[in-house]
Amino acid sequence: MGRDAVTEVNAPSTIGTRAPLVALAGNPNTGKTTLFNRLTGSDLKVGNYPGVTVERHEGHLRLETAGEVRLLDVPGCYSLSARSEEEQIAVRSICGLPPYEAPDLVVLVIDATQLSRNLYLALQTIETNVPLVVALNMVDALESEGRTVDAAALEQALGVPVVPIVARQGDGESELVKRIDSVLSAPSTALPGARWTAASPALREDVDAVAHVIPDAWSRGDVGRANALALWALLSVDENDELIDIPADLRRVTLERRASAALAGREIDAEVIGGRYGWIDRNLERIEQRGDPHKRRWSERVDALVLHPAAGFVIFLTLMGLIFQSLFSWADPAIGWIELAVEQLAIGVSKIVPQGIVQDFLVDGLIAGVGSVVVFLPQILLLFFFLGLMEDSGYMARVAFLMDRVMKGLGLHGRAFVPMMSGFACAIPALMATRTIERRRDRFLTMMVIPLMTCAARLPVYSLIIGALFPPIAIWGWLPVQGLLMVAMYLFSTICALATAAVLSRTLFKGPKVPLILELPPYRLPQLRMVLRMMWLKSRVFMTEAGTVILVCTIALWVLLTFPGDTPLAGEYEAQRTALEAQSLASEELVERMAAIDTAEASERLRESYAGRLGQMIEPAIEPLGFDWKIGIGLIGSFAAREVFVATMGVVYGVGDEVDEDSPSLREKIKAESRASGTPVYTPLVGLSLMIFFALACQCMSTLAALKRETRSYRWPAFLFVYMTALAWGASFVVYQGGRLLGYA
Repeated sequence: MGRDAVTEVNAPSTIGTRAPLVALAGNPNTGKTTLFNRLTGSDLKVGNYPGVTVERHEGHLRLETAGEVRLLDVPGCYSLSARSEEEQIAVRSICGLPPYEAPDLVVLVIDATQLSRNLYLALQTIETNVPLVVALNMVDALESEGRTVDAAALEQALGVPVVPIVARQGDGESELVKRIDSVLSAPSTALPGARWTAASPALREDVDAVAHVIPDAWSRGDVGRANALALWALLSVDENDELIDIPADLRRVTLERRASAALAGREIDAEVIGGRYGWIDRNLERIEQRGDPHKRRWSERVDALVLHPAAGFVIFLTLMGLIFQSLFSWADPAIGWIELAVEQLAIGVSKIVPQGIVQDFLVDGLIAGVGSVVVFLPQILLLFFFLGLMEDSGYMARVAFLMDRVMKGLGLHGRAFVPMMSGFACAIPALMATRTIERRRDRFLTMMVIPLMTCAARLPVYSLIIGALFPPIAIWGWLPVQGLLMVAMYLFSTICALATAAVLSRTLFKGPKVPLILELPPYRLPQLRMVLRMMWLKSRVFMTEAGTVILVCTIALWVLLTFPGDTPLAGEYEAQRTALEAQSLASEELVERMAAIDTAEASERLRESYAGRLGQMIEPAIEPLGFDWKIGIGLIGSFAAREVFVATMGVVYGVGDEVDEDSPSLREKIKAESRASGTPVYTPLVGLSLMIFFALACQCMSTLAALKRETRSYRWPAFLFVYMTALAWGASFVVYQGGRLLGYA
């Protein structure tokens, strides 16, 4: 059954008005977001929750009686015992704790195939005294498993409206909307709701003591609500929690009661959790009818394969190889089209706008800056397409469980592996993919090491250096040196990323180890429409937020490379052109020699530019690495994008900026470059030092912009830039100076 007349798509925005707020909550993988998308259609507002990076989705729904309401998609959580950032948001959104607006109604989406676990969150939500409607989803999956759930019995037991639905198909949607409308229109007619009460007198005393220090703004004068929040605090607040904005009195009293209970040999967590599950066990027998367990064995057989310590890794690496290949190769045509479109736009503007500073700004600054942003879109879209398929099918949870065995030894979370792997293509979408990691500490730690993975932008640099400085010879007659060096750079970056993660997890990100606890959802056929919708939302966020920062940085770099513009030798170059025009030369020779003068002048202008002066300024700092000021200019230019290093070096050495890593002239220039003493500037040792520097340095403003967007802070991008630059300098210093001591200079 699809959406009927009571639902309106593209309703006028009322965000910020007094329209009723309906919070859509539930466990992860219950179909909550699918239901949200069906109810709101295309009427969607994407933002961030106050003070955090988790996306906030808010849409609109038109009801017959209650009128227009706002629908808020709350992050998935298993309980209101907040540990992760997403769980904190769920608690504050459902309970209406400051700074979040209190909902007028909570629609709790429950997975009918996992009823026992889902009912735990339902009981907690009922305790908060917020009006509640339960959407019993995936009832169709019960039939395939030979099971049934009595929705009427469940409604009677919980004391709140229960509506069976199939969110993916729209079944039961109209009935759910009607129940939402009726509760919002007459909340006093809602059923009273089930209540779990503390069984032991000692626990009741703990609850009363904590309830007395619950802020009035939280309890709003409701005793039952204060008790519910007291239970939440007793289970959530401890010495090692990551909870924010907890009043000092509440934290102090809660810790005192927990310590007192521990001295008495009591476990508050066990009492509360056991009491709630005791209620569930007592009522579940008359609600759920279990069928033939043999009907579920097919998924168990699949899990036995994909979670196998050996076969599971082979399957996963095969899939990741496919994704890696797509990000590496399949995106190339689209990237080429975008680059061609940007190039044609630049040519068109050049024909319309007269030569001069305005044309240079539009072509080399603005259009080039926009192009550097848009060119990431194919990789971003492909990455989130595959991640969406893996997530929607239920396989992503298996990947996290499988990789957690390896990653936990390095202080990383199991979910960190997929973003790190995607970092081989580009760090931008990889940073965005860390949103699948629940815990803030694990997410930030992963983001700090992703830029160390060898991205595609480093390949042109490696290709240029290896092709110019390392001969195409083979070891033992069949192992190519150049190919081995390329593979070695990938292995080097991966080892450095893992080692850095191990160090950071024991220092800056030191904290209690939290085991990976996640549900293995049932396998499903991914919904292409939902995956494409997610791709669009993620790419729009990147273009509108990270893209603006990238554009500003690109324009700033253009200014450094362009100004002051004049050179002391400008008159001499003009005289050379005049003398050349006076000679009787063939047209082809004239064009070739004129181009040589233009290239030489461009090289001189670059030397005298602000970027050139910066290159000469930083030369003392990079000289111990084997670099001169010309390489310094390349390092400055590569901050816009690592592959810019090749074009920048082409201008520096008078080859022209229309070069790539395969240009023989640039390679020859690099090979022939020598110092005043006659010794070569570039040696294999210098090339190795330069590749090591590029492997470890954060030469990418796009990465910093994306990191700022994900962390909502300049502090973490600054830390990333400093630590990676220091690591790159130190490693290059050891390689170059160590090589010199061994006589390889």
